[in-house]
Amino acid sequence: MFPRREPQKTDHEFYSASQSFPGHNPMYCIPLNTYRISLARVGGKGLNLTKLTQAGFPVPGGFIITTDGYEAFVKSAGITGWMATEADRIDMSDPDAVAALSERIRARFRTGTMTQELTAQIRAAYDDLGRPKVAVRSSATAEDLPGMSFAGQQDTFLNVLGKDALLTAVIDCFSSLWSARAISYRARNGIEQSEVSLAVIVQEMVQSEASGVLFTANPVTGRRTESVIDATFGLGEALVGGQVEPDHYVVETGTGRVLEEHVGAKATIIRGLAEGGTETVQEGDQPTRALTDAQIDMLVDLGRRVATLYAFPQDIEWAFADGDLLLLQARPITTLFPLPRMAEADHLRVFVSLGTVQGVLDPFTPLGQEMLKGLFAGLCRVFGRQATIFDQPIVHIAGARPWIEATSALRNPLGRRMFLNAFPLLDPGIAEAVRALANDSRLLMGTMRLSSLARFAPVMSRILRSLLFALLQPEAALRQAQASVEDLVTVIEKQVHLAGTLQQRLTLFEWLGHQVLFPRAFLRLAPLIAAGYASLSVLGRLTARLEADNPDLPPRLYMELTKSLDNNVTTDMDLELWQTARRIREDAQACAEFEAASPEDLARDFHSRKLPDPVQQALTDFLDRYGMRGLAEIDFGRPRWRERPLPIIRALQSYLAIADANLMPDQVFQRGQLAAQEAAACLAEAAAKRWRSPAAGSLVRWLVRRVRTLAGFRESPKFLFIRLMDMVRTALLDSGQELAAAGVIQRADDLFFLRLEELKVLAMCTDGDWKKLVASRRAAHAGEMHRKPIPRLLLSDGTAIYAGLVNPSEADDRTIVGSGVSSGTVEGTVHVVFDPNHAQLQPGEILVCPGTDPSWTPLFLAAGGLVMEVGGMMTHGSVVAREYGIPAVVGVDRATERLQTGQQVRVDGSSGHIQLLG
Repeated sequence: MFPRREPQKTDHEFYSASQSFPGHNPMYCIPLNTYRISLARVGGKGLNLTKLTQAGFPVPGGFIITTDGYEAFVKSAGITGWMATEADRIDMSDPDAVAALSERIRARFRTGTMTQELTAQIRAAYDDLGRPKVAVRSSATAEDLPGMSFAGQQDTFLNVLGKDALLTAVIDCFSSLWSARAISYRARNGIEQSEVSLAVIVQEMVQSEASGVLFTANPVTGRRTESVIDATFGLGEALVGGQVEPDHYVVETGTGRVLEEHVGAKATIIRGLAEGGTETVQEGDQPTRALTDAQIDMLVDLGRRVATLYAFPQDIEWAFADGDLLLLQARPITTLFPLPRMAEADHLRVFVSLGTVQGVLDPFTPLGQEMLKGLFAGLCRVFGRQATIFDQPIVHIAGARPWIEATSALRNPLGRRMFLNAFPLLDPGIAEAVRALANDSRLLMGTMRLSSLARFAPVMSRILRSLLFALLQPEAALRQAQASVEDLVTVIEKQVHLAGTLQQRLTLFEWLGHQVLFPRAFLRLAPLIAAGYASLSVLGRLTARLEADNPDLPPRLYMELTKSLDNNVTTDMDLELWQTARRIREDAQACAEFEAASPEDLARDFHSRKLPDPVQQALTDFLDRYGMRGLAEIDFGRPRWRERPLPIIRALQSYLAIADANLMPDQVFQRGQLAAQEAAACLAEAAAKRWRSPAAGSLVRWLVRRVRTLAGFRESPKFLFIRLMDMVRTALLDSGQELAAAGVIQRADDLFFLRLEELKVLAMCTDGDWKKLVASRRAAHAGEMHRKPIPRLLLSDGTAIYAGLVNPSEADDRTIVGSGVSSGTVEGTVHVVFDPNHAQLQPGEILVCPGTDPSWTPLFLAAGGLVMEVGGMMTHGSVVAREYGIPAVVGVDRATERLQTGQQVRVDGSSGHIQLLG
């Protein structure tokens, strides 16, 4: 259809001529079959089309007006740099302001003129193409890239005929870089407005009989084994613009079998006009399929080959003209969540989001990923399997986030039973998703091997002995555990002191994961927690029987026993922060200055030791004890409170605003203790009556004592992990300071954006562009921070499961349903928070967030209620909410989207209902 024309120059000569040399005019136009071009010159779409052309795919012929042409135009129009400067002056969250800015900028483009040289080159390139009707498309330097797509942000002009019309379309394409959509998209994704440029693609127009889009993976489910096709008659613009109901096909890529087929109305058809331009025709419903079976096969085959070329699923625009299949453009499907490298399509594997369970949905730094792998390598060693950071089979990374492979556990009868019993308490959404997989033929259960039981036996024997001791003598077990914790801290302190070089500190980093965290710390502490929660579980079953016989008993009364638990390091920390606020309040002048200043100024003055003495000392004392904590603290590379005290300062300002004595955290804690005592007495009395025996009441009191003594210890293993990691982290930062001073890296914490093997190389030889590598890793990390939502579960075929707990039968347009985890009802104002570093709650507000870890709990003391997207009965936020007596609902699907800051709601932590008020 598109006859090959003899070029006036060879490809290599055309490319060479397109460069700027002294005494030569720059070449602004290059053909699509040009080799060795860059993203900076032709943009994402242009780069993809040249790659596809070179690979032999049926791409319509054409040429690219490079970004040099765009820059030449804005220079001649006198607006170089002006657009970005204007963008910096407006509020990007105000759509009216963005629209007005876009109109001002595009008006300047419309009044601008091209240079003679640019005009001449476009005319010449159009002549060389044969002056056909053409499609004129934008190609921005930040579009159609892995992880980011600008699809639909700039303009496209179809069926353009003639040189004058082409020049006008090119200028309009240039200006579309500054459409309101494009400006807002860049702002949302953290792209500097001054850093983008635009190329323009001019291609022979395809007068298609049928056209559409092809996804080489299912964009809805994520399955890499399926291709999805949308097709319509005429030009594809009607489909892309949402003007038509297309035919829809879901095809099994490997076999070509059509899994789903829906023939759409296709009532609107866009066609090219002979004189140029297009027309939109209403044809009425079209019951005929736009594609034959053979054409579907051709498309699936094309998609398979394109995806193989890019090694990533693609979103492809295509067209059939005169029976020929043509590829119009291809870009990555950026909405797909990446898969772990170990995933295999022919062997179903199940990956559980560790971040969902831990309440940390952000990406991990590279060294943070390595620490987690080392930690689970240590777990493997506990069970007799020698493993390292590099070959442990439990933790895998996808989207810079950790995923636990659960396949083996789910294929094991005992493992599946334990999983399905545990996960409703950790995240009901994950449990429901796994339960739905139970009948998948690819996940059938096997048998329990004796060799596996033999490997686990020594460890389980040790755990059971410790568990029994904790049940029989809870206070003695607690004292022993606390003493062993301090002994271990002393050992690590000595090792850190002896490690004076980067190489020695890296050895300590590995040793901490392989030999300490799980083998020595967790196994010593976990049986105590198990004893506490086993006692709580028994009480739960007893309470259920009591409630069945006595409807006057408050529902789930046994959960009152978990309020204001003893021996909880997180609760102790938050109460100490409250005491810090009280110390500040004792000095009226210092308190007034603290309340009036901005948190940013206070943080700066703290580091420079310029705060009033009472405030400086109070804050220093708190951070000396708890400064190793921070947001997403299980990520070894994330900053700690001592480095960035802003969230602590904000929390203190919130505490100082609490005037009602009933809302003061120490009073709330004391009321929780009383409520637990009353619940214990009530349950003991009810049990004695129900079974007509004082022994039943004694059993309840025996169990309650273990719950109150040991359940609060739940937070201790993680707190110990953070303490130990912080010692090694601080030592590595010292090495980072030395390397930064030597100019090898930019900042001390750059080390956290390198992997362990890279750091070992760096320890031996500082040669190499380490700054460039770190900069690219930081940019990738920043990009991942924008990825939302995060799946709860990933399957190796690409299926991504996002949804939380949903019960449509209980929900309506004024009610949102989740899982109630902390009883009570509260009404208040919603405050949606994504980052506690930049949030300050007013007393009584309803905290709505994706998930929480211990760094969020200072906010709990000011919050009236809690709503989370992830979590279950036993996740961190739920446990702490119960201790503070805050009504809480978790596992709420898309809570941060469905609830808006400022809304009035009623949160019922017993039923799990959130009602919209007003």
